[in-house]
Amino acid sequence: MQLARRIHAPVILPADPDCSVLRDAVLDVREDGRIAYCGAKAVAPSVEGVAETRLTGILMPGLVNTHAHTAMTPLRGMGGDLPLMSWLQDVIWPAEARMRGRDAYAGMLLGCVEMLQYGITTSAEMYIHSEEVVAAALTAGIRALVAPAYFDLPGTGWRSALSAIGKWIDEDGLRFGPAERIELCYGPHSAYTLPFEALRATAEAAVPRGALVHIHLAESREEDRRQRAEFGSVPQLLDSAGLLETRLLAAHAVHLSRQDIRLLAGSGAGVAHCPGSNAKLASGTADLRALRAASVAVGLGTDGPASNDDLDPWEEMRLAMMFARLLSEDALALTARDALLMATREGAAALGRRDIGALEPGRWADVIHIGVDGPHFAAGLDIADEQLMANLVWAAGSRAVRDVWVGGQQVTADGEPLFVDRVAAQRAVAEAAAHLVPTAYRG
Repeated sequence: MQLARRIHAPVILPADPDCSVLRDAVLDVREDGRIAYCGAKAVAPSVEGVAETRLTGILMPGLVNTHAHTAMTPLRGMGGDLPLMSWLQDVIWPAEARMRGRDAYAGMLLGCVEMLQYGITTSAEMYIHSEEVVAAALTAGIRALVAPAYFDLPGTGWRSALSAIGKWIDEDGLRFGPAERIELCYGPHSAYTLPFEALRATAEAAVPRGALVHIHLAESREEDRRQRAEFGSVPQLLDSAGLLETRLLAAHAVHLSRQDIRLLAGSGAGVAHCPGSNAKLASGTADLRALRAASVAVGLGTDGPASNDDLDPWEEMRLAMMFARLLSEDALALTARDALLMATREGAAALGRRDIGALEPGRWADVIHIGVDGPHFAAGLDIADEQLMANLVWAAGSRAVRDVWVGGQQVTADGEPLFVDRVAAQRAVAEAAAHLVPTAYRG
Protein backbone atom coordinates (compact mmCIF):
# COMPACT_ATOMS: atom_id res chain seq x y z
CA MET A 1 0.00 0.00 0.00
CA GLN A 2 1.51 3.31 -1.12
CA LEU A 3 0.60 6.56 0.61
CA ALA A 4 0.06 9.70 -1.42
CA ARG A 5 0.18 12.14 1.49
CA ARG A 6 -0.17 12.68 5.20
CA ILE A 7 -2.25 15.62 6.43
CA HIS A 8 -1.52 16.86 9.94
CA ALA A 9 -4.03 19.06 11.77
CA PRO A 10 -4.43 20.25 15.37
CA VAL A 11 -8.02 18.96 15.31
CA ILE A 12 -9.61 16.22 13.22
CA LEU A 13 -13.30 15.34 13.36
CA PRO A 14 -13.55 11.84 11.86
CA ALA A 15 -17.38 11.70 12.05
CA ASP A 16 -17.32 8.38 13.87
CA PRO A 17 -20.62 7.42 15.56
CA ASP A 18 -19.63 9.36 18.71
CA CYS A 19 -18.56 12.43 16.71
CA SER A 20 -15.16 12.37 18.42
CA VAL A 21 -12.73 15.26 18.52
CA LEU A 22 -9.15 14.14 17.82
CA ARG A 23 -6.33 16.43 18.93
CA ASP A 24 -2.94 16.63 17.20
CA ALA A 25 -3.98 14.06 14.62
CA VAL A 26 -3.09 12.93 11.11
CA LEU A 27 -4.93 11.62 8.07
CA ASP A 28 -3.06 9.28 5.72
CA VAL A 29 -4.30 9.10 2.13
CA ARG A 30 -3.41 6.24 -0.19
CA GLU A 31 -2.42 6.73 -3.80
CA ASP A 32 -5.81 5.42 -4.90
CA GLY A 33 -7.53 8.26 -3.02
CA ARG A 34 -8.80 6.22 -0.09
CA ILE A 35 -7.98 6.67 3.58
CA ALA A 36 -5.29 4.52 5.16
CA TYR A 37 -5.27 5.93 8.69
CA CYS A 38 -6.97 8.60 10.76
CA GLY A 39 -6.01 9.14 14.36
CA ALA A 40 -3.60 10.57 16.88
CA LYS A 41 -0.20 11.51 15.47
CA ALA A 42 1.54 9.98 18.48
CA VAL A 43 0.46 6.46 17.50
CA ALA A 44 0.30 6.88 13.72
CA PRO A 45 2.19 4.39 11.54
CA SER A 46 5.67 5.59 10.68
CA VAL A 47 6.06 6.69 7.07
CA GLU A 48 9.00 7.73 4.96
CA GLY A 49 9.19 9.73 1.77
CA VAL A 50 5.54 10.78 1.97
CA ALA A 51 4.50 14.37 1.38
CA GLU A 52 3.08 15.92 4.55
CA THR A 53 0.66 18.83 4.60
CA ARG A 54 0.46 20.77 7.85
CA LEU A 55 -2.79 22.59 8.46
CA THR A 56 -3.67 25.09 11.16
CA GLY A 57 -7.40 24.46 11.37
CA ILE A 58 -9.92 21.63 11.59
CA LEU A 59 -9.95 18.65 9.24
CA MET A 60 -13.23 16.79 8.75
CA PRO A 61 -15.16 14.76 6.14
CA GLY A 62 -16.67 16.55 3.18
CA LEU A 63 -20.37 17.23 3.61
CA VAL A 64 -23.03 15.11 1.92
CA ASN A 65 -25.93 16.91 0.24
CA THR A 66 -28.67 14.30 0.07
CA HIS A 67 -31.08 16.17 -2.21
CA ALA A 68 -30.42 18.82 -4.84
CA HIS A 69 -31.33 20.07 -8.29
CA THR A 70 -28.13 22.04 -8.69
CA ALA A 71 -28.43 22.67 -12.43
CA MET A 72 -31.35 25.00 -11.60
CA THR A 73 -28.81 27.72 -10.73
CA PRO A 74 -29.93 29.90 -13.71
CA LEU A 75 -33.48 29.85 -12.30
CA ARG A 76 -32.47 31.16 -8.88
CA GLY A 77 -34.93 33.71 -7.51
CA MET A 78 -37.81 32.91 -9.87
CA GLY A 79 -41.21 32.76 -8.18
CA GLY A 80 -39.58 33.30 -4.82
CA ASP A 81 -42.81 34.18 -3.01
CA LEU A 82 -45.07 31.43 -4.37
CA PRO A 83 -46.31 28.22 -2.71
CA LEU A 84 -44.88 24.93 -3.93
CA MET A 85 -47.37 23.80 -6.55
CA SER A 86 -47.85 27.25 -8.08
CA TRP A 87 -44.09 27.74 -8.07
CA LEU A 88 -43.63 24.44 -9.92
CA GLN A 89 -46.52 24.57 -12.38
CA ASP A 90 -46.58 28.27 -13.21
CA VAL A 91 -42.90 29.21 -13.06
CA ILE A 92 -40.35 26.40 -12.87
CA TRP A 93 -41.70 23.73 -15.20
CA PRO A 94 -42.37 26.23 -18.05
CA ALA A 95 -38.83 27.58 -17.66
CA GLU A 96 -37.35 24.07 -17.62
CA ALA A 97 -39.21 23.29 -20.83
CA ARG A 98 -36.97 25.90 -22.46
CA MET A 99 -33.78 24.58 -20.89
CA ARG A 100 -31.06 23.38 -23.24
CA GLY A 101 -28.25 20.99 -22.43
CA ARG A 102 -25.71 23.81 -22.29
CA ASP A 103 -27.92 25.72 -19.83
CA ALA A 104 -28.00 22.72 -17.50
CA TYR A 105 -24.23 22.28 -17.83
CA ALA A 106 -23.62 25.94 -16.96
CA GLY A 107 -25.98 25.77 -13.99
CA MET A 108 -24.48 22.55 -12.66
CA LEU A 109 -20.90 23.74 -13.08
CA LEU A 110 -21.42 26.97 -11.15
CA GLY A 111 -23.50 25.12 -8.57
CA CYS A 112 -20.68 22.63 -8.07
CA VAL A 113 -18.29 25.51 -7.44
CA GLU A 114 -20.70 26.90 -4.85
CA MET A 115 -21.14 23.53 -3.14
CA LEU A 116 -17.39 22.87 -3.01
CA GLN A 117 -16.79 26.32 -1.56
CA TYR A 118 -19.28 25.45 1.19
CA GLY A 119 -17.64 22.08 1.88
CA ILE A 120 -20.01 19.73 0.02
CA THR A 121 -18.04 16.91 -1.59
CA THR A 122 -21.00 14.65 -2.50
CA SER A 123 -24.38 15.70 -3.87
CA ALA A 124 -27.41 13.56 -4.72
CA GLU A 125 -28.81 15.19 -7.85
CA MET A 126 -32.17 14.75 -9.54
CA TYR A 127 -32.56 16.60 -12.80
CA ILE A 128 -33.03 16.61 -16.57
CA HIS A 129 -30.13 16.81 -19.08
CA SER A 130 -28.28 14.26 -16.97
CA GLU A 131 -25.35 13.77 -19.32
CA GLU A 132 -24.52 17.46 -19.03
CA VAL A 133 -24.97 17.28 -15.25
CA VAL A 134 -22.47 14.42 -15.10
CA ALA A 135 -20.02 16.24 -17.35
CA ALA A 136 -20.14 19.37 -15.18
CA ALA A 137 -19.64 17.38 -11.97
CA LEU A 138 -16.60 15.63 -13.43
CA THR A 139 -15.16 18.95 -14.60
CA ALA A 140 -15.54 20.53 -11.15
CA GLY A 141 -14.26 17.43 -9.35
CA ILE A 142 -17.25 16.90 -7.06
CA ARG A 143 -18.81 13.52 -6.26
CA ALA A 144 -22.39 13.18 -7.51
CA LEU A 145 -25.18 10.62 -7.43
CA VAL A 146 -27.09 11.54 -10.57
CA ALA A 147 -30.73 10.52 -10.96
CA PRO A 148 -32.21 11.50 -14.34
CA ALA A 149 -35.67 12.84 -13.50
CA TYR A 150 -38.73 11.55 -15.30
CA PHE A 151 -42.43 12.45 -15.24
CA ASP A 152 -45.69 11.49 -16.91
CA LEU A 153 -46.28 14.83 -18.56
CA PRO A 154 -47.16 15.85 -22.13
CA GLY A 155 -44.11 15.47 -24.34
CA THR A 156 -42.22 13.28 -21.88
CA GLY A 157 -42.15 9.51 -21.76
CA TRP A 158 -41.25 7.73 -18.55
CA ARG A 159 -40.79 4.40 -20.35
CA SER A 160 -38.05 5.69 -22.61
CA ALA A 161 -36.40 7.51 -19.70
CA LEU A 162 -36.45 4.37 -17.59
CA SER A 163 -34.96 2.33 -20.42
CA ALA A 164 -32.25 4.92 -21.04
CA ILE A 165 -31.13 4.90 -17.39
CA GLY A 166 -30.85 1.12 -17.38
CA LYS A 167 -28.85 1.17 -20.60
CA TRP A 168 -26.52 3.84 -19.22
CA ILE A 169 -25.86 1.84 -16.05
CA ASP A 170 -25.31 -1.36 -18.00
CA GLU A 171 -22.84 0.32 -20.37
CA ASP A 172 -20.86 2.59 -18.01
CA GLY A 173 -21.40 0.83 -14.70
CA LEU A 174 -23.26 1.97 -11.61
CA ARG A 175 -20.22 4.04 -10.57
CA PHE A 176 -17.53 5.46 -12.80
CA GLY A 177 -15.07 8.31 -13.22
CA PRO A 178 -11.97 9.18 -11.21
CA ALA A 179 -12.35 7.86 -7.65
CA GLU A 180 -15.81 6.60 -8.67
CA ARG A 181 -17.06 10.19 -8.56
CA ILE A 182 -20.30 9.45 -10.43
CA GLU A 183 -23.06 7.05 -9.37
CA LEU A 184 -26.08 6.63 -11.63
CA CYS A 185 -29.52 6.40 -10.03
CA TYR A 186 -33.21 6.32 -10.95
CA GLY A 187 -35.15 9.58 -10.57
CA PRO A 188 -38.94 9.08 -10.62
CA HIS A 189 -40.01 12.60 -9.71
CA SER A 190 -42.87 11.71 -7.35
CA ALA A 191 -45.95 9.59 -6.85
CA TYR A 192 -48.18 12.44 -8.04
CA THR A 193 -46.37 12.97 -11.37
CA LEU A 194 -46.15 9.28 -12.35
CA PRO A 195 -48.65 6.43 -12.66
CA PHE A 196 -48.43 3.37 -10.45
CA GLU A 197 -47.14 1.40 -13.43
CA ALA A 198 -44.10 3.65 -13.69
CA LEU A 199 -43.27 3.26 -10.01
CA ARG A 200 -43.49 -0.52 -10.24
CA ALA A 201 -41.36 -0.57 -13.39
CA THR A 202 -38.76 1.58 -11.62
CA ALA A 203 -38.52 -0.93 -8.79
CA GLU A 204 -38.18 -3.81 -11.23
CA ALA A 205 -35.35 -2.01 -13.04
CA ALA A 206 -33.50 -0.76 -9.96
CA VAL A 207 -33.43 -3.86 -7.75
CA PRO A 208 -31.29 -6.12 -9.97
CA ARG A 209 -28.85 -3.26 -10.64
CA GLY A 210 -28.52 -2.28 -6.97
CA ALA A 211 -29.33 1.29 -8.00
CA LEU A 212 -30.52 4.07 -5.74
CA VAL A 213 -34.05 5.36 -6.37
CA HIS A 214 -34.31 9.08 -5.59
CA ILE A 215 -37.90 10.34 -5.26
CA HIS A 216 -39.83 13.27 -3.76
CA LEU A 217 -42.04 11.98 -0.95
CA ALA A 218 -44.91 13.65 0.91
CA GLU A 219 -43.46 17.14 0.51
CA SER A 220 -46.72 19.06 0.92
CA ARG A 221 -50.25 18.24 2.06
CA GLU A 222 -51.97 18.90 -1.26
CA GLU A 223 -49.61 17.46 -3.85
CA ASP A 224 -50.60 13.80 -3.52
CA ARG A 225 -54.06 13.92 -1.96
CA ARG A 226 -55.37 11.45 -4.57
CA GLN A 227 -52.60 8.95 -3.86
CA ARG A 228 -53.30 9.12 -0.13
CA ALA A 229 -56.98 8.60 -0.70
CA GLU A 230 -56.36 5.49 -2.78
CA PHE A 231 -53.45 3.87 -0.92
CA GLY A 232 -53.62 5.34 2.59
CA SER A 233 -50.31 7.17 2.31
CA VAL A 234 -47.50 7.73 -0.16
CA PRO A 235 -45.14 5.29 1.63
CA GLN A 236 -47.87 2.65 1.42
CA LEU A 237 -48.16 3.36 -2.30
CA LEU A 238 -44.40 2.97 -2.75
CA ASP A 239 -44.53 -0.26 -0.77
CA SER A 240 -47.27 -1.61 -3.05
CA ALA A 241 -45.18 -0.68 -6.09
CA GLY A 242 -42.11 -2.51 -4.73
CA LEU A 243 -40.04 0.64 -4.28
CA LEU A 244 -39.38 -0.06 -0.60
CA GLU A 245 -37.40 -3.09 -1.76
CA THR A 246 -34.92 -0.79 -3.51
CA ARG A 247 -32.22 1.49 -2.13
CA LEU A 248 -34.75 4.28 -1.64
CA LEU A 249 -33.94 7.92 -0.94
CA ALA A 250 -37.07 9.83 0.08
CA ALA A 251 -36.65 13.58 -0.34
CA HIS A 252 -38.52 15.82 2.13
CA ALA A 253 -40.74 13.22 3.88
CA VAL A 254 -42.64 16.01 5.63
CA HIS A 255 -46.18 14.68 5.99
CA LEU A 256 -45.83 11.18 7.43
CA SER A 257 -47.78 9.26 10.02
CA ARG A 258 -46.13 7.10 12.66
CA GLN A 259 -47.08 4.09 10.55
CA ASP A 260 -45.39 5.65 7.52
CA ILE A 261 -42.21 6.21 9.52
CA ARG A 262 -42.23 2.60 10.72
CA LEU A 263 -42.66 1.48 7.11
CA LEU A 264 -39.64 3.51 5.96
CA ALA A 265 -37.58 2.32 8.91
CA GLY A 266 -38.39 -1.33 8.24
CA SER A 267 -37.38 -1.02 4.60
CA GLY A 268 -34.06 0.69 5.28
CA ALA A 269 -35.04 3.72 3.21
CA GLY A 270 -33.10 6.93 3.69
CA VAL A 271 -34.60 10.40 4.08
CA ALA A 272 -33.26 13.71 2.78
CA HIS A 273 -34.35 16.39 5.25
CA CYS A 274 -34.58 19.82 3.56
CA PRO A 275 -35.60 22.29 6.26
CA GLY A 276 -34.68 25.43 4.29
CA SER A 277 -36.71 24.86 1.15
CA ASN A 278 -39.59 23.29 3.08
CA ALA A 279 -39.84 26.40 5.22
CA LYS A 280 -39.49 28.81 2.30
CA LEU A 281 -42.26 27.07 0.35
CA ALA A 282 -44.40 26.68 3.50
CA SER A 283 -44.51 22.92 3.01
CA GLY A 284 -43.99 22.15 6.68
CA THR A 285 -41.08 20.46 8.39
CA ALA A 286 -40.34 16.79 8.76
CA ASP A 287 -40.61 15.24 12.21
CA LEU A 288 -36.90 14.74 12.52
CA ARG A 289 -37.04 13.48 16.07
CA ALA A 290 -39.54 10.73 15.19
CA LEU A 291 -37.57 9.68 12.11
CA ARG A 292 -34.31 9.43 14.04
CA ALA A 293 -35.98 7.66 16.97
CA ALA A 294 -37.21 5.02 14.51
CA SER A 295 -33.61 4.59 13.25
CA VAL A 296 -34.36 5.98 9.79
CA ALA A 297 -31.11 7.15 8.17
CA VAL A 298 -31.62 10.91 7.73
CA GLY A 299 -29.30 13.25 5.88
CA LEU A 300 -29.55 16.93 5.04
CA GLY A 301 -30.42 18.35 1.65
CA THR A 302 -30.27 21.86 0.28
CA ASP A 303 -32.85 21.17 -2.43
CA GLY A 304 -32.42 23.31 -5.53
CA PRO A 305 -30.85 26.77 -5.76
CA ALA A 306 -34.20 28.04 -7.05
CA SER A 307 -36.19 26.79 -4.06
CA ASN A 308 -33.87 27.46 -1.12
CA ASP A 309 -32.13 29.65 -2.65
CA ASP A 310 -28.58 28.73 -1.70
CA LEU A 311 -26.55 25.53 -1.52
CA ASP A 312 -25.26 26.00 2.02
CA PRO A 313 -25.40 22.79 4.10
CA TRP A 314 -24.29 24.61 7.26
CA GLU A 315 -27.47 26.67 7.12
CA GLU A 316 -29.43 23.41 6.84
CA MET A 317 -27.68 22.10 9.96
CA ARG A 318 -28.72 25.16 11.94
CA LEU A 319 -32.29 25.12 10.61
CA ALA A 320 -32.62 21.40 11.36
CA MET A 321 -31.53 22.00 14.95
CA MET A 322 -33.81 25.00 15.44
CA PHE A 323 -36.91 23.39 13.91
CA ALA A 324 -36.40 20.15 15.85
CA ARG A 325 -36.09 22.11 19.09
CA LEU A 326 -39.12 24.27 18.34
CA LEU A 327 -41.34 21.32 17.43
CA SER A 328 -40.38 19.37 20.55
CA GLU A 329 -39.82 22.33 22.89
CA ASP A 330 -36.62 20.53 23.84
CA ALA A 331 -33.26 22.31 23.53
CA LEU A 332 -31.54 18.92 23.29
CA ALA A 333 -33.73 17.54 20.49
CA LEU A 334 -30.86 17.91 18.01
CA THR A 335 -27.37 18.92 19.08
CA ALA A 336 -24.48 20.34 17.08
CA ARG A 337 -22.86 16.90 17.06
CA ASP A 338 -26.09 15.35 15.78
CA ALA A 339 -26.36 17.90 13.00
CA LEU A 340 -22.74 17.45 11.95
CA LEU A 341 -23.23 13.69 11.71
CA MET A 342 -26.40 14.19 9.66
CA ALA A 343 -24.35 16.25 7.21
CA THR A 344 -21.63 13.60 6.96
CA ARG A 345 -21.85 10.01 8.14
CA GLU A 346 -25.63 9.76 8.39
CA GLY A 347 -26.12 11.54 5.08
CA ALA A 348 -23.93 8.91 3.44
CA ALA A 349 -25.98 6.18 5.13
CA ALA A 350 -29.18 7.74 3.77
CA LEU A 351 -27.70 7.29 0.29
CA GLY A 352 -26.80 3.68 1.05
CA ARG A 353 -23.09 4.55 0.88
CA ARG A 354 -20.47 3.25 3.31
CA ASP A 355 -17.48 4.55 1.37
CA ILE A 356 -17.95 8.27 2.07
CA GLY A 357 -19.09 10.51 4.92
CA ALA A 358 -16.41 9.68 7.51
CA LEU A 359 -12.64 9.65 7.87
CA GLU A 360 -12.13 5.91 8.26
CA PRO A 361 -9.70 3.48 6.59
CA GLY A 362 -11.05 2.30 3.25
CA ARG A 363 -13.41 5.22 2.68
CA TRP A 364 -12.71 7.82 0.04
CA ALA A 365 -10.60 10.75 1.20
CA ASP A 366 -13.31 13.38 0.73
CA VAL A 367 -12.03 15.98 3.16
CA ILE A 368 -12.46 19.65 4.03
CA HIS A 369 -10.23 22.04 5.95
CA ILE A 370 -11.92 24.58 8.21
CA GLY A 371 -9.98 27.77 8.85
CA VAL A 372 -9.95 29.01 12.44
CA ASP A 373 -8.52 32.49 11.97
CA GLY A 374 -11.86 34.33 12.07
CA PRO A 375 -13.93 35.74 14.93
CA HIS A 376 -15.94 32.52 15.26
CA PHE A 377 -12.80 30.82 16.64
CA ALA A 378 -11.43 33.77 18.59
CA ALA A 379 -11.22 31.48 21.64
CA GLY A 380 -8.86 29.20 19.70
CA LEU A 381 -8.88 25.41 19.51
CA ASP A 382 -7.62 24.70 23.01
CA ILE A 383 -11.14 24.73 24.39
CA ALA A 384 -13.66 22.12 25.51
CA ASP A 385 -14.89 19.80 22.77
CA GLU A 386 -18.50 20.95 23.15
CA GLN A 387 -17.52 24.60 22.78
CA LEU A 388 -15.40 23.81 19.74
CA MET A 389 -18.30 21.95 18.14
CA ALA A 390 -20.70 24.79 18.88
CA ASN A 391 -18.32 27.37 17.43
CA LEU A 392 -17.97 25.27 14.28
CA VAL A 393 -21.62 24.46 13.62
CA TRP A 394 -23.47 27.42 15.12
CA ALA A 395 -21.00 30.24 14.46
CA ALA A 396 -18.49 29.45 11.71
CA GLY A 397 -20.24 27.37 9.07
CA SER A 398 -19.55 27.75 5.37
CA ARG A 399 -17.58 31.00 5.68
CA ALA A 400 -14.75 29.05 7.33
CA VAL A 401 -14.26 26.36 4.64
CA ARG A 402 -10.79 26.81 3.12
CA ASP A 403 -9.64 23.71 1.23
CA VAL A 404 -11.41 20.67 -0.20
CA TRP A 405 -10.23 17.27 -1.42
CA VAL A 406 -12.36 14.66 -3.24
CA GLY A 407 -10.97 11.16 -3.57
CA GLY A 408 -7.65 12.48 -2.28
CA GLN A 409 -7.41 15.14 -5.00
CA GLN A 410 -7.50 18.78 -3.98
CA VAL A 411 -10.30 20.59 -5.82
CA THR A 412 -10.40 23.94 -4.01
CA ALA A 413 -7.62 25.95 -2.37
CA ASP A 414 -8.24 28.89 -0.06
CA GLY A 415 -11.89 28.90 -1.12
CA GLU A 416 -11.37 28.98 -4.89
CA PRO A 417 -11.91 26.11 -7.36
CA LEU A 418 -8.82 24.60 -8.97
CA PHE A 419 -10.48 23.19 -12.11
CA VAL A 420 -13.12 25.79 -12.96
CA ASP A 421 -12.82 29.45 -13.94
CA ARG A 422 -15.41 30.77 -11.50
CA VAL A 423 -15.88 34.11 -13.26
CA ALA A 424 -16.40 32.42 -16.63
CA ALA A 425 -18.85 29.99 -15.00
CA GLN A 426 -20.84 32.91 -13.62
CA ARG A 427 -21.00 34.53 -17.07
CA ALA A 428 -22.26 31.28 -18.58
CA VAL A 429 -25.09 31.12 -16.04
CA ALA A 430 -26.01 34.73 -16.79
CA GLU A 431 -26.31 33.81 -20.47
CA ALA A 432 -28.41 30.77 -19.63
CA ALA A 433 -30.70 32.82 -17.41
CA ALA A 434 -31.26 35.34 -20.21
CA HIS A 435 -32.58 32.49 -22.33
CA LEU A 436 -34.64 30.78 -19.63
CA VAL A 437 -36.09 33.57 -17.57
CA PRO A 438 -39.21 35.28 -18.95
CA THR A 439 -39.08 39.05 -19.40
CA ALA A 440 -41.49 39.44 -16.48
CA TYR A 441 -38.78 38.23 -14.11
CA ARG A 442 -36.03 40.51 -15.43
CA GLY A 443 -37.36 43.67 -13.86
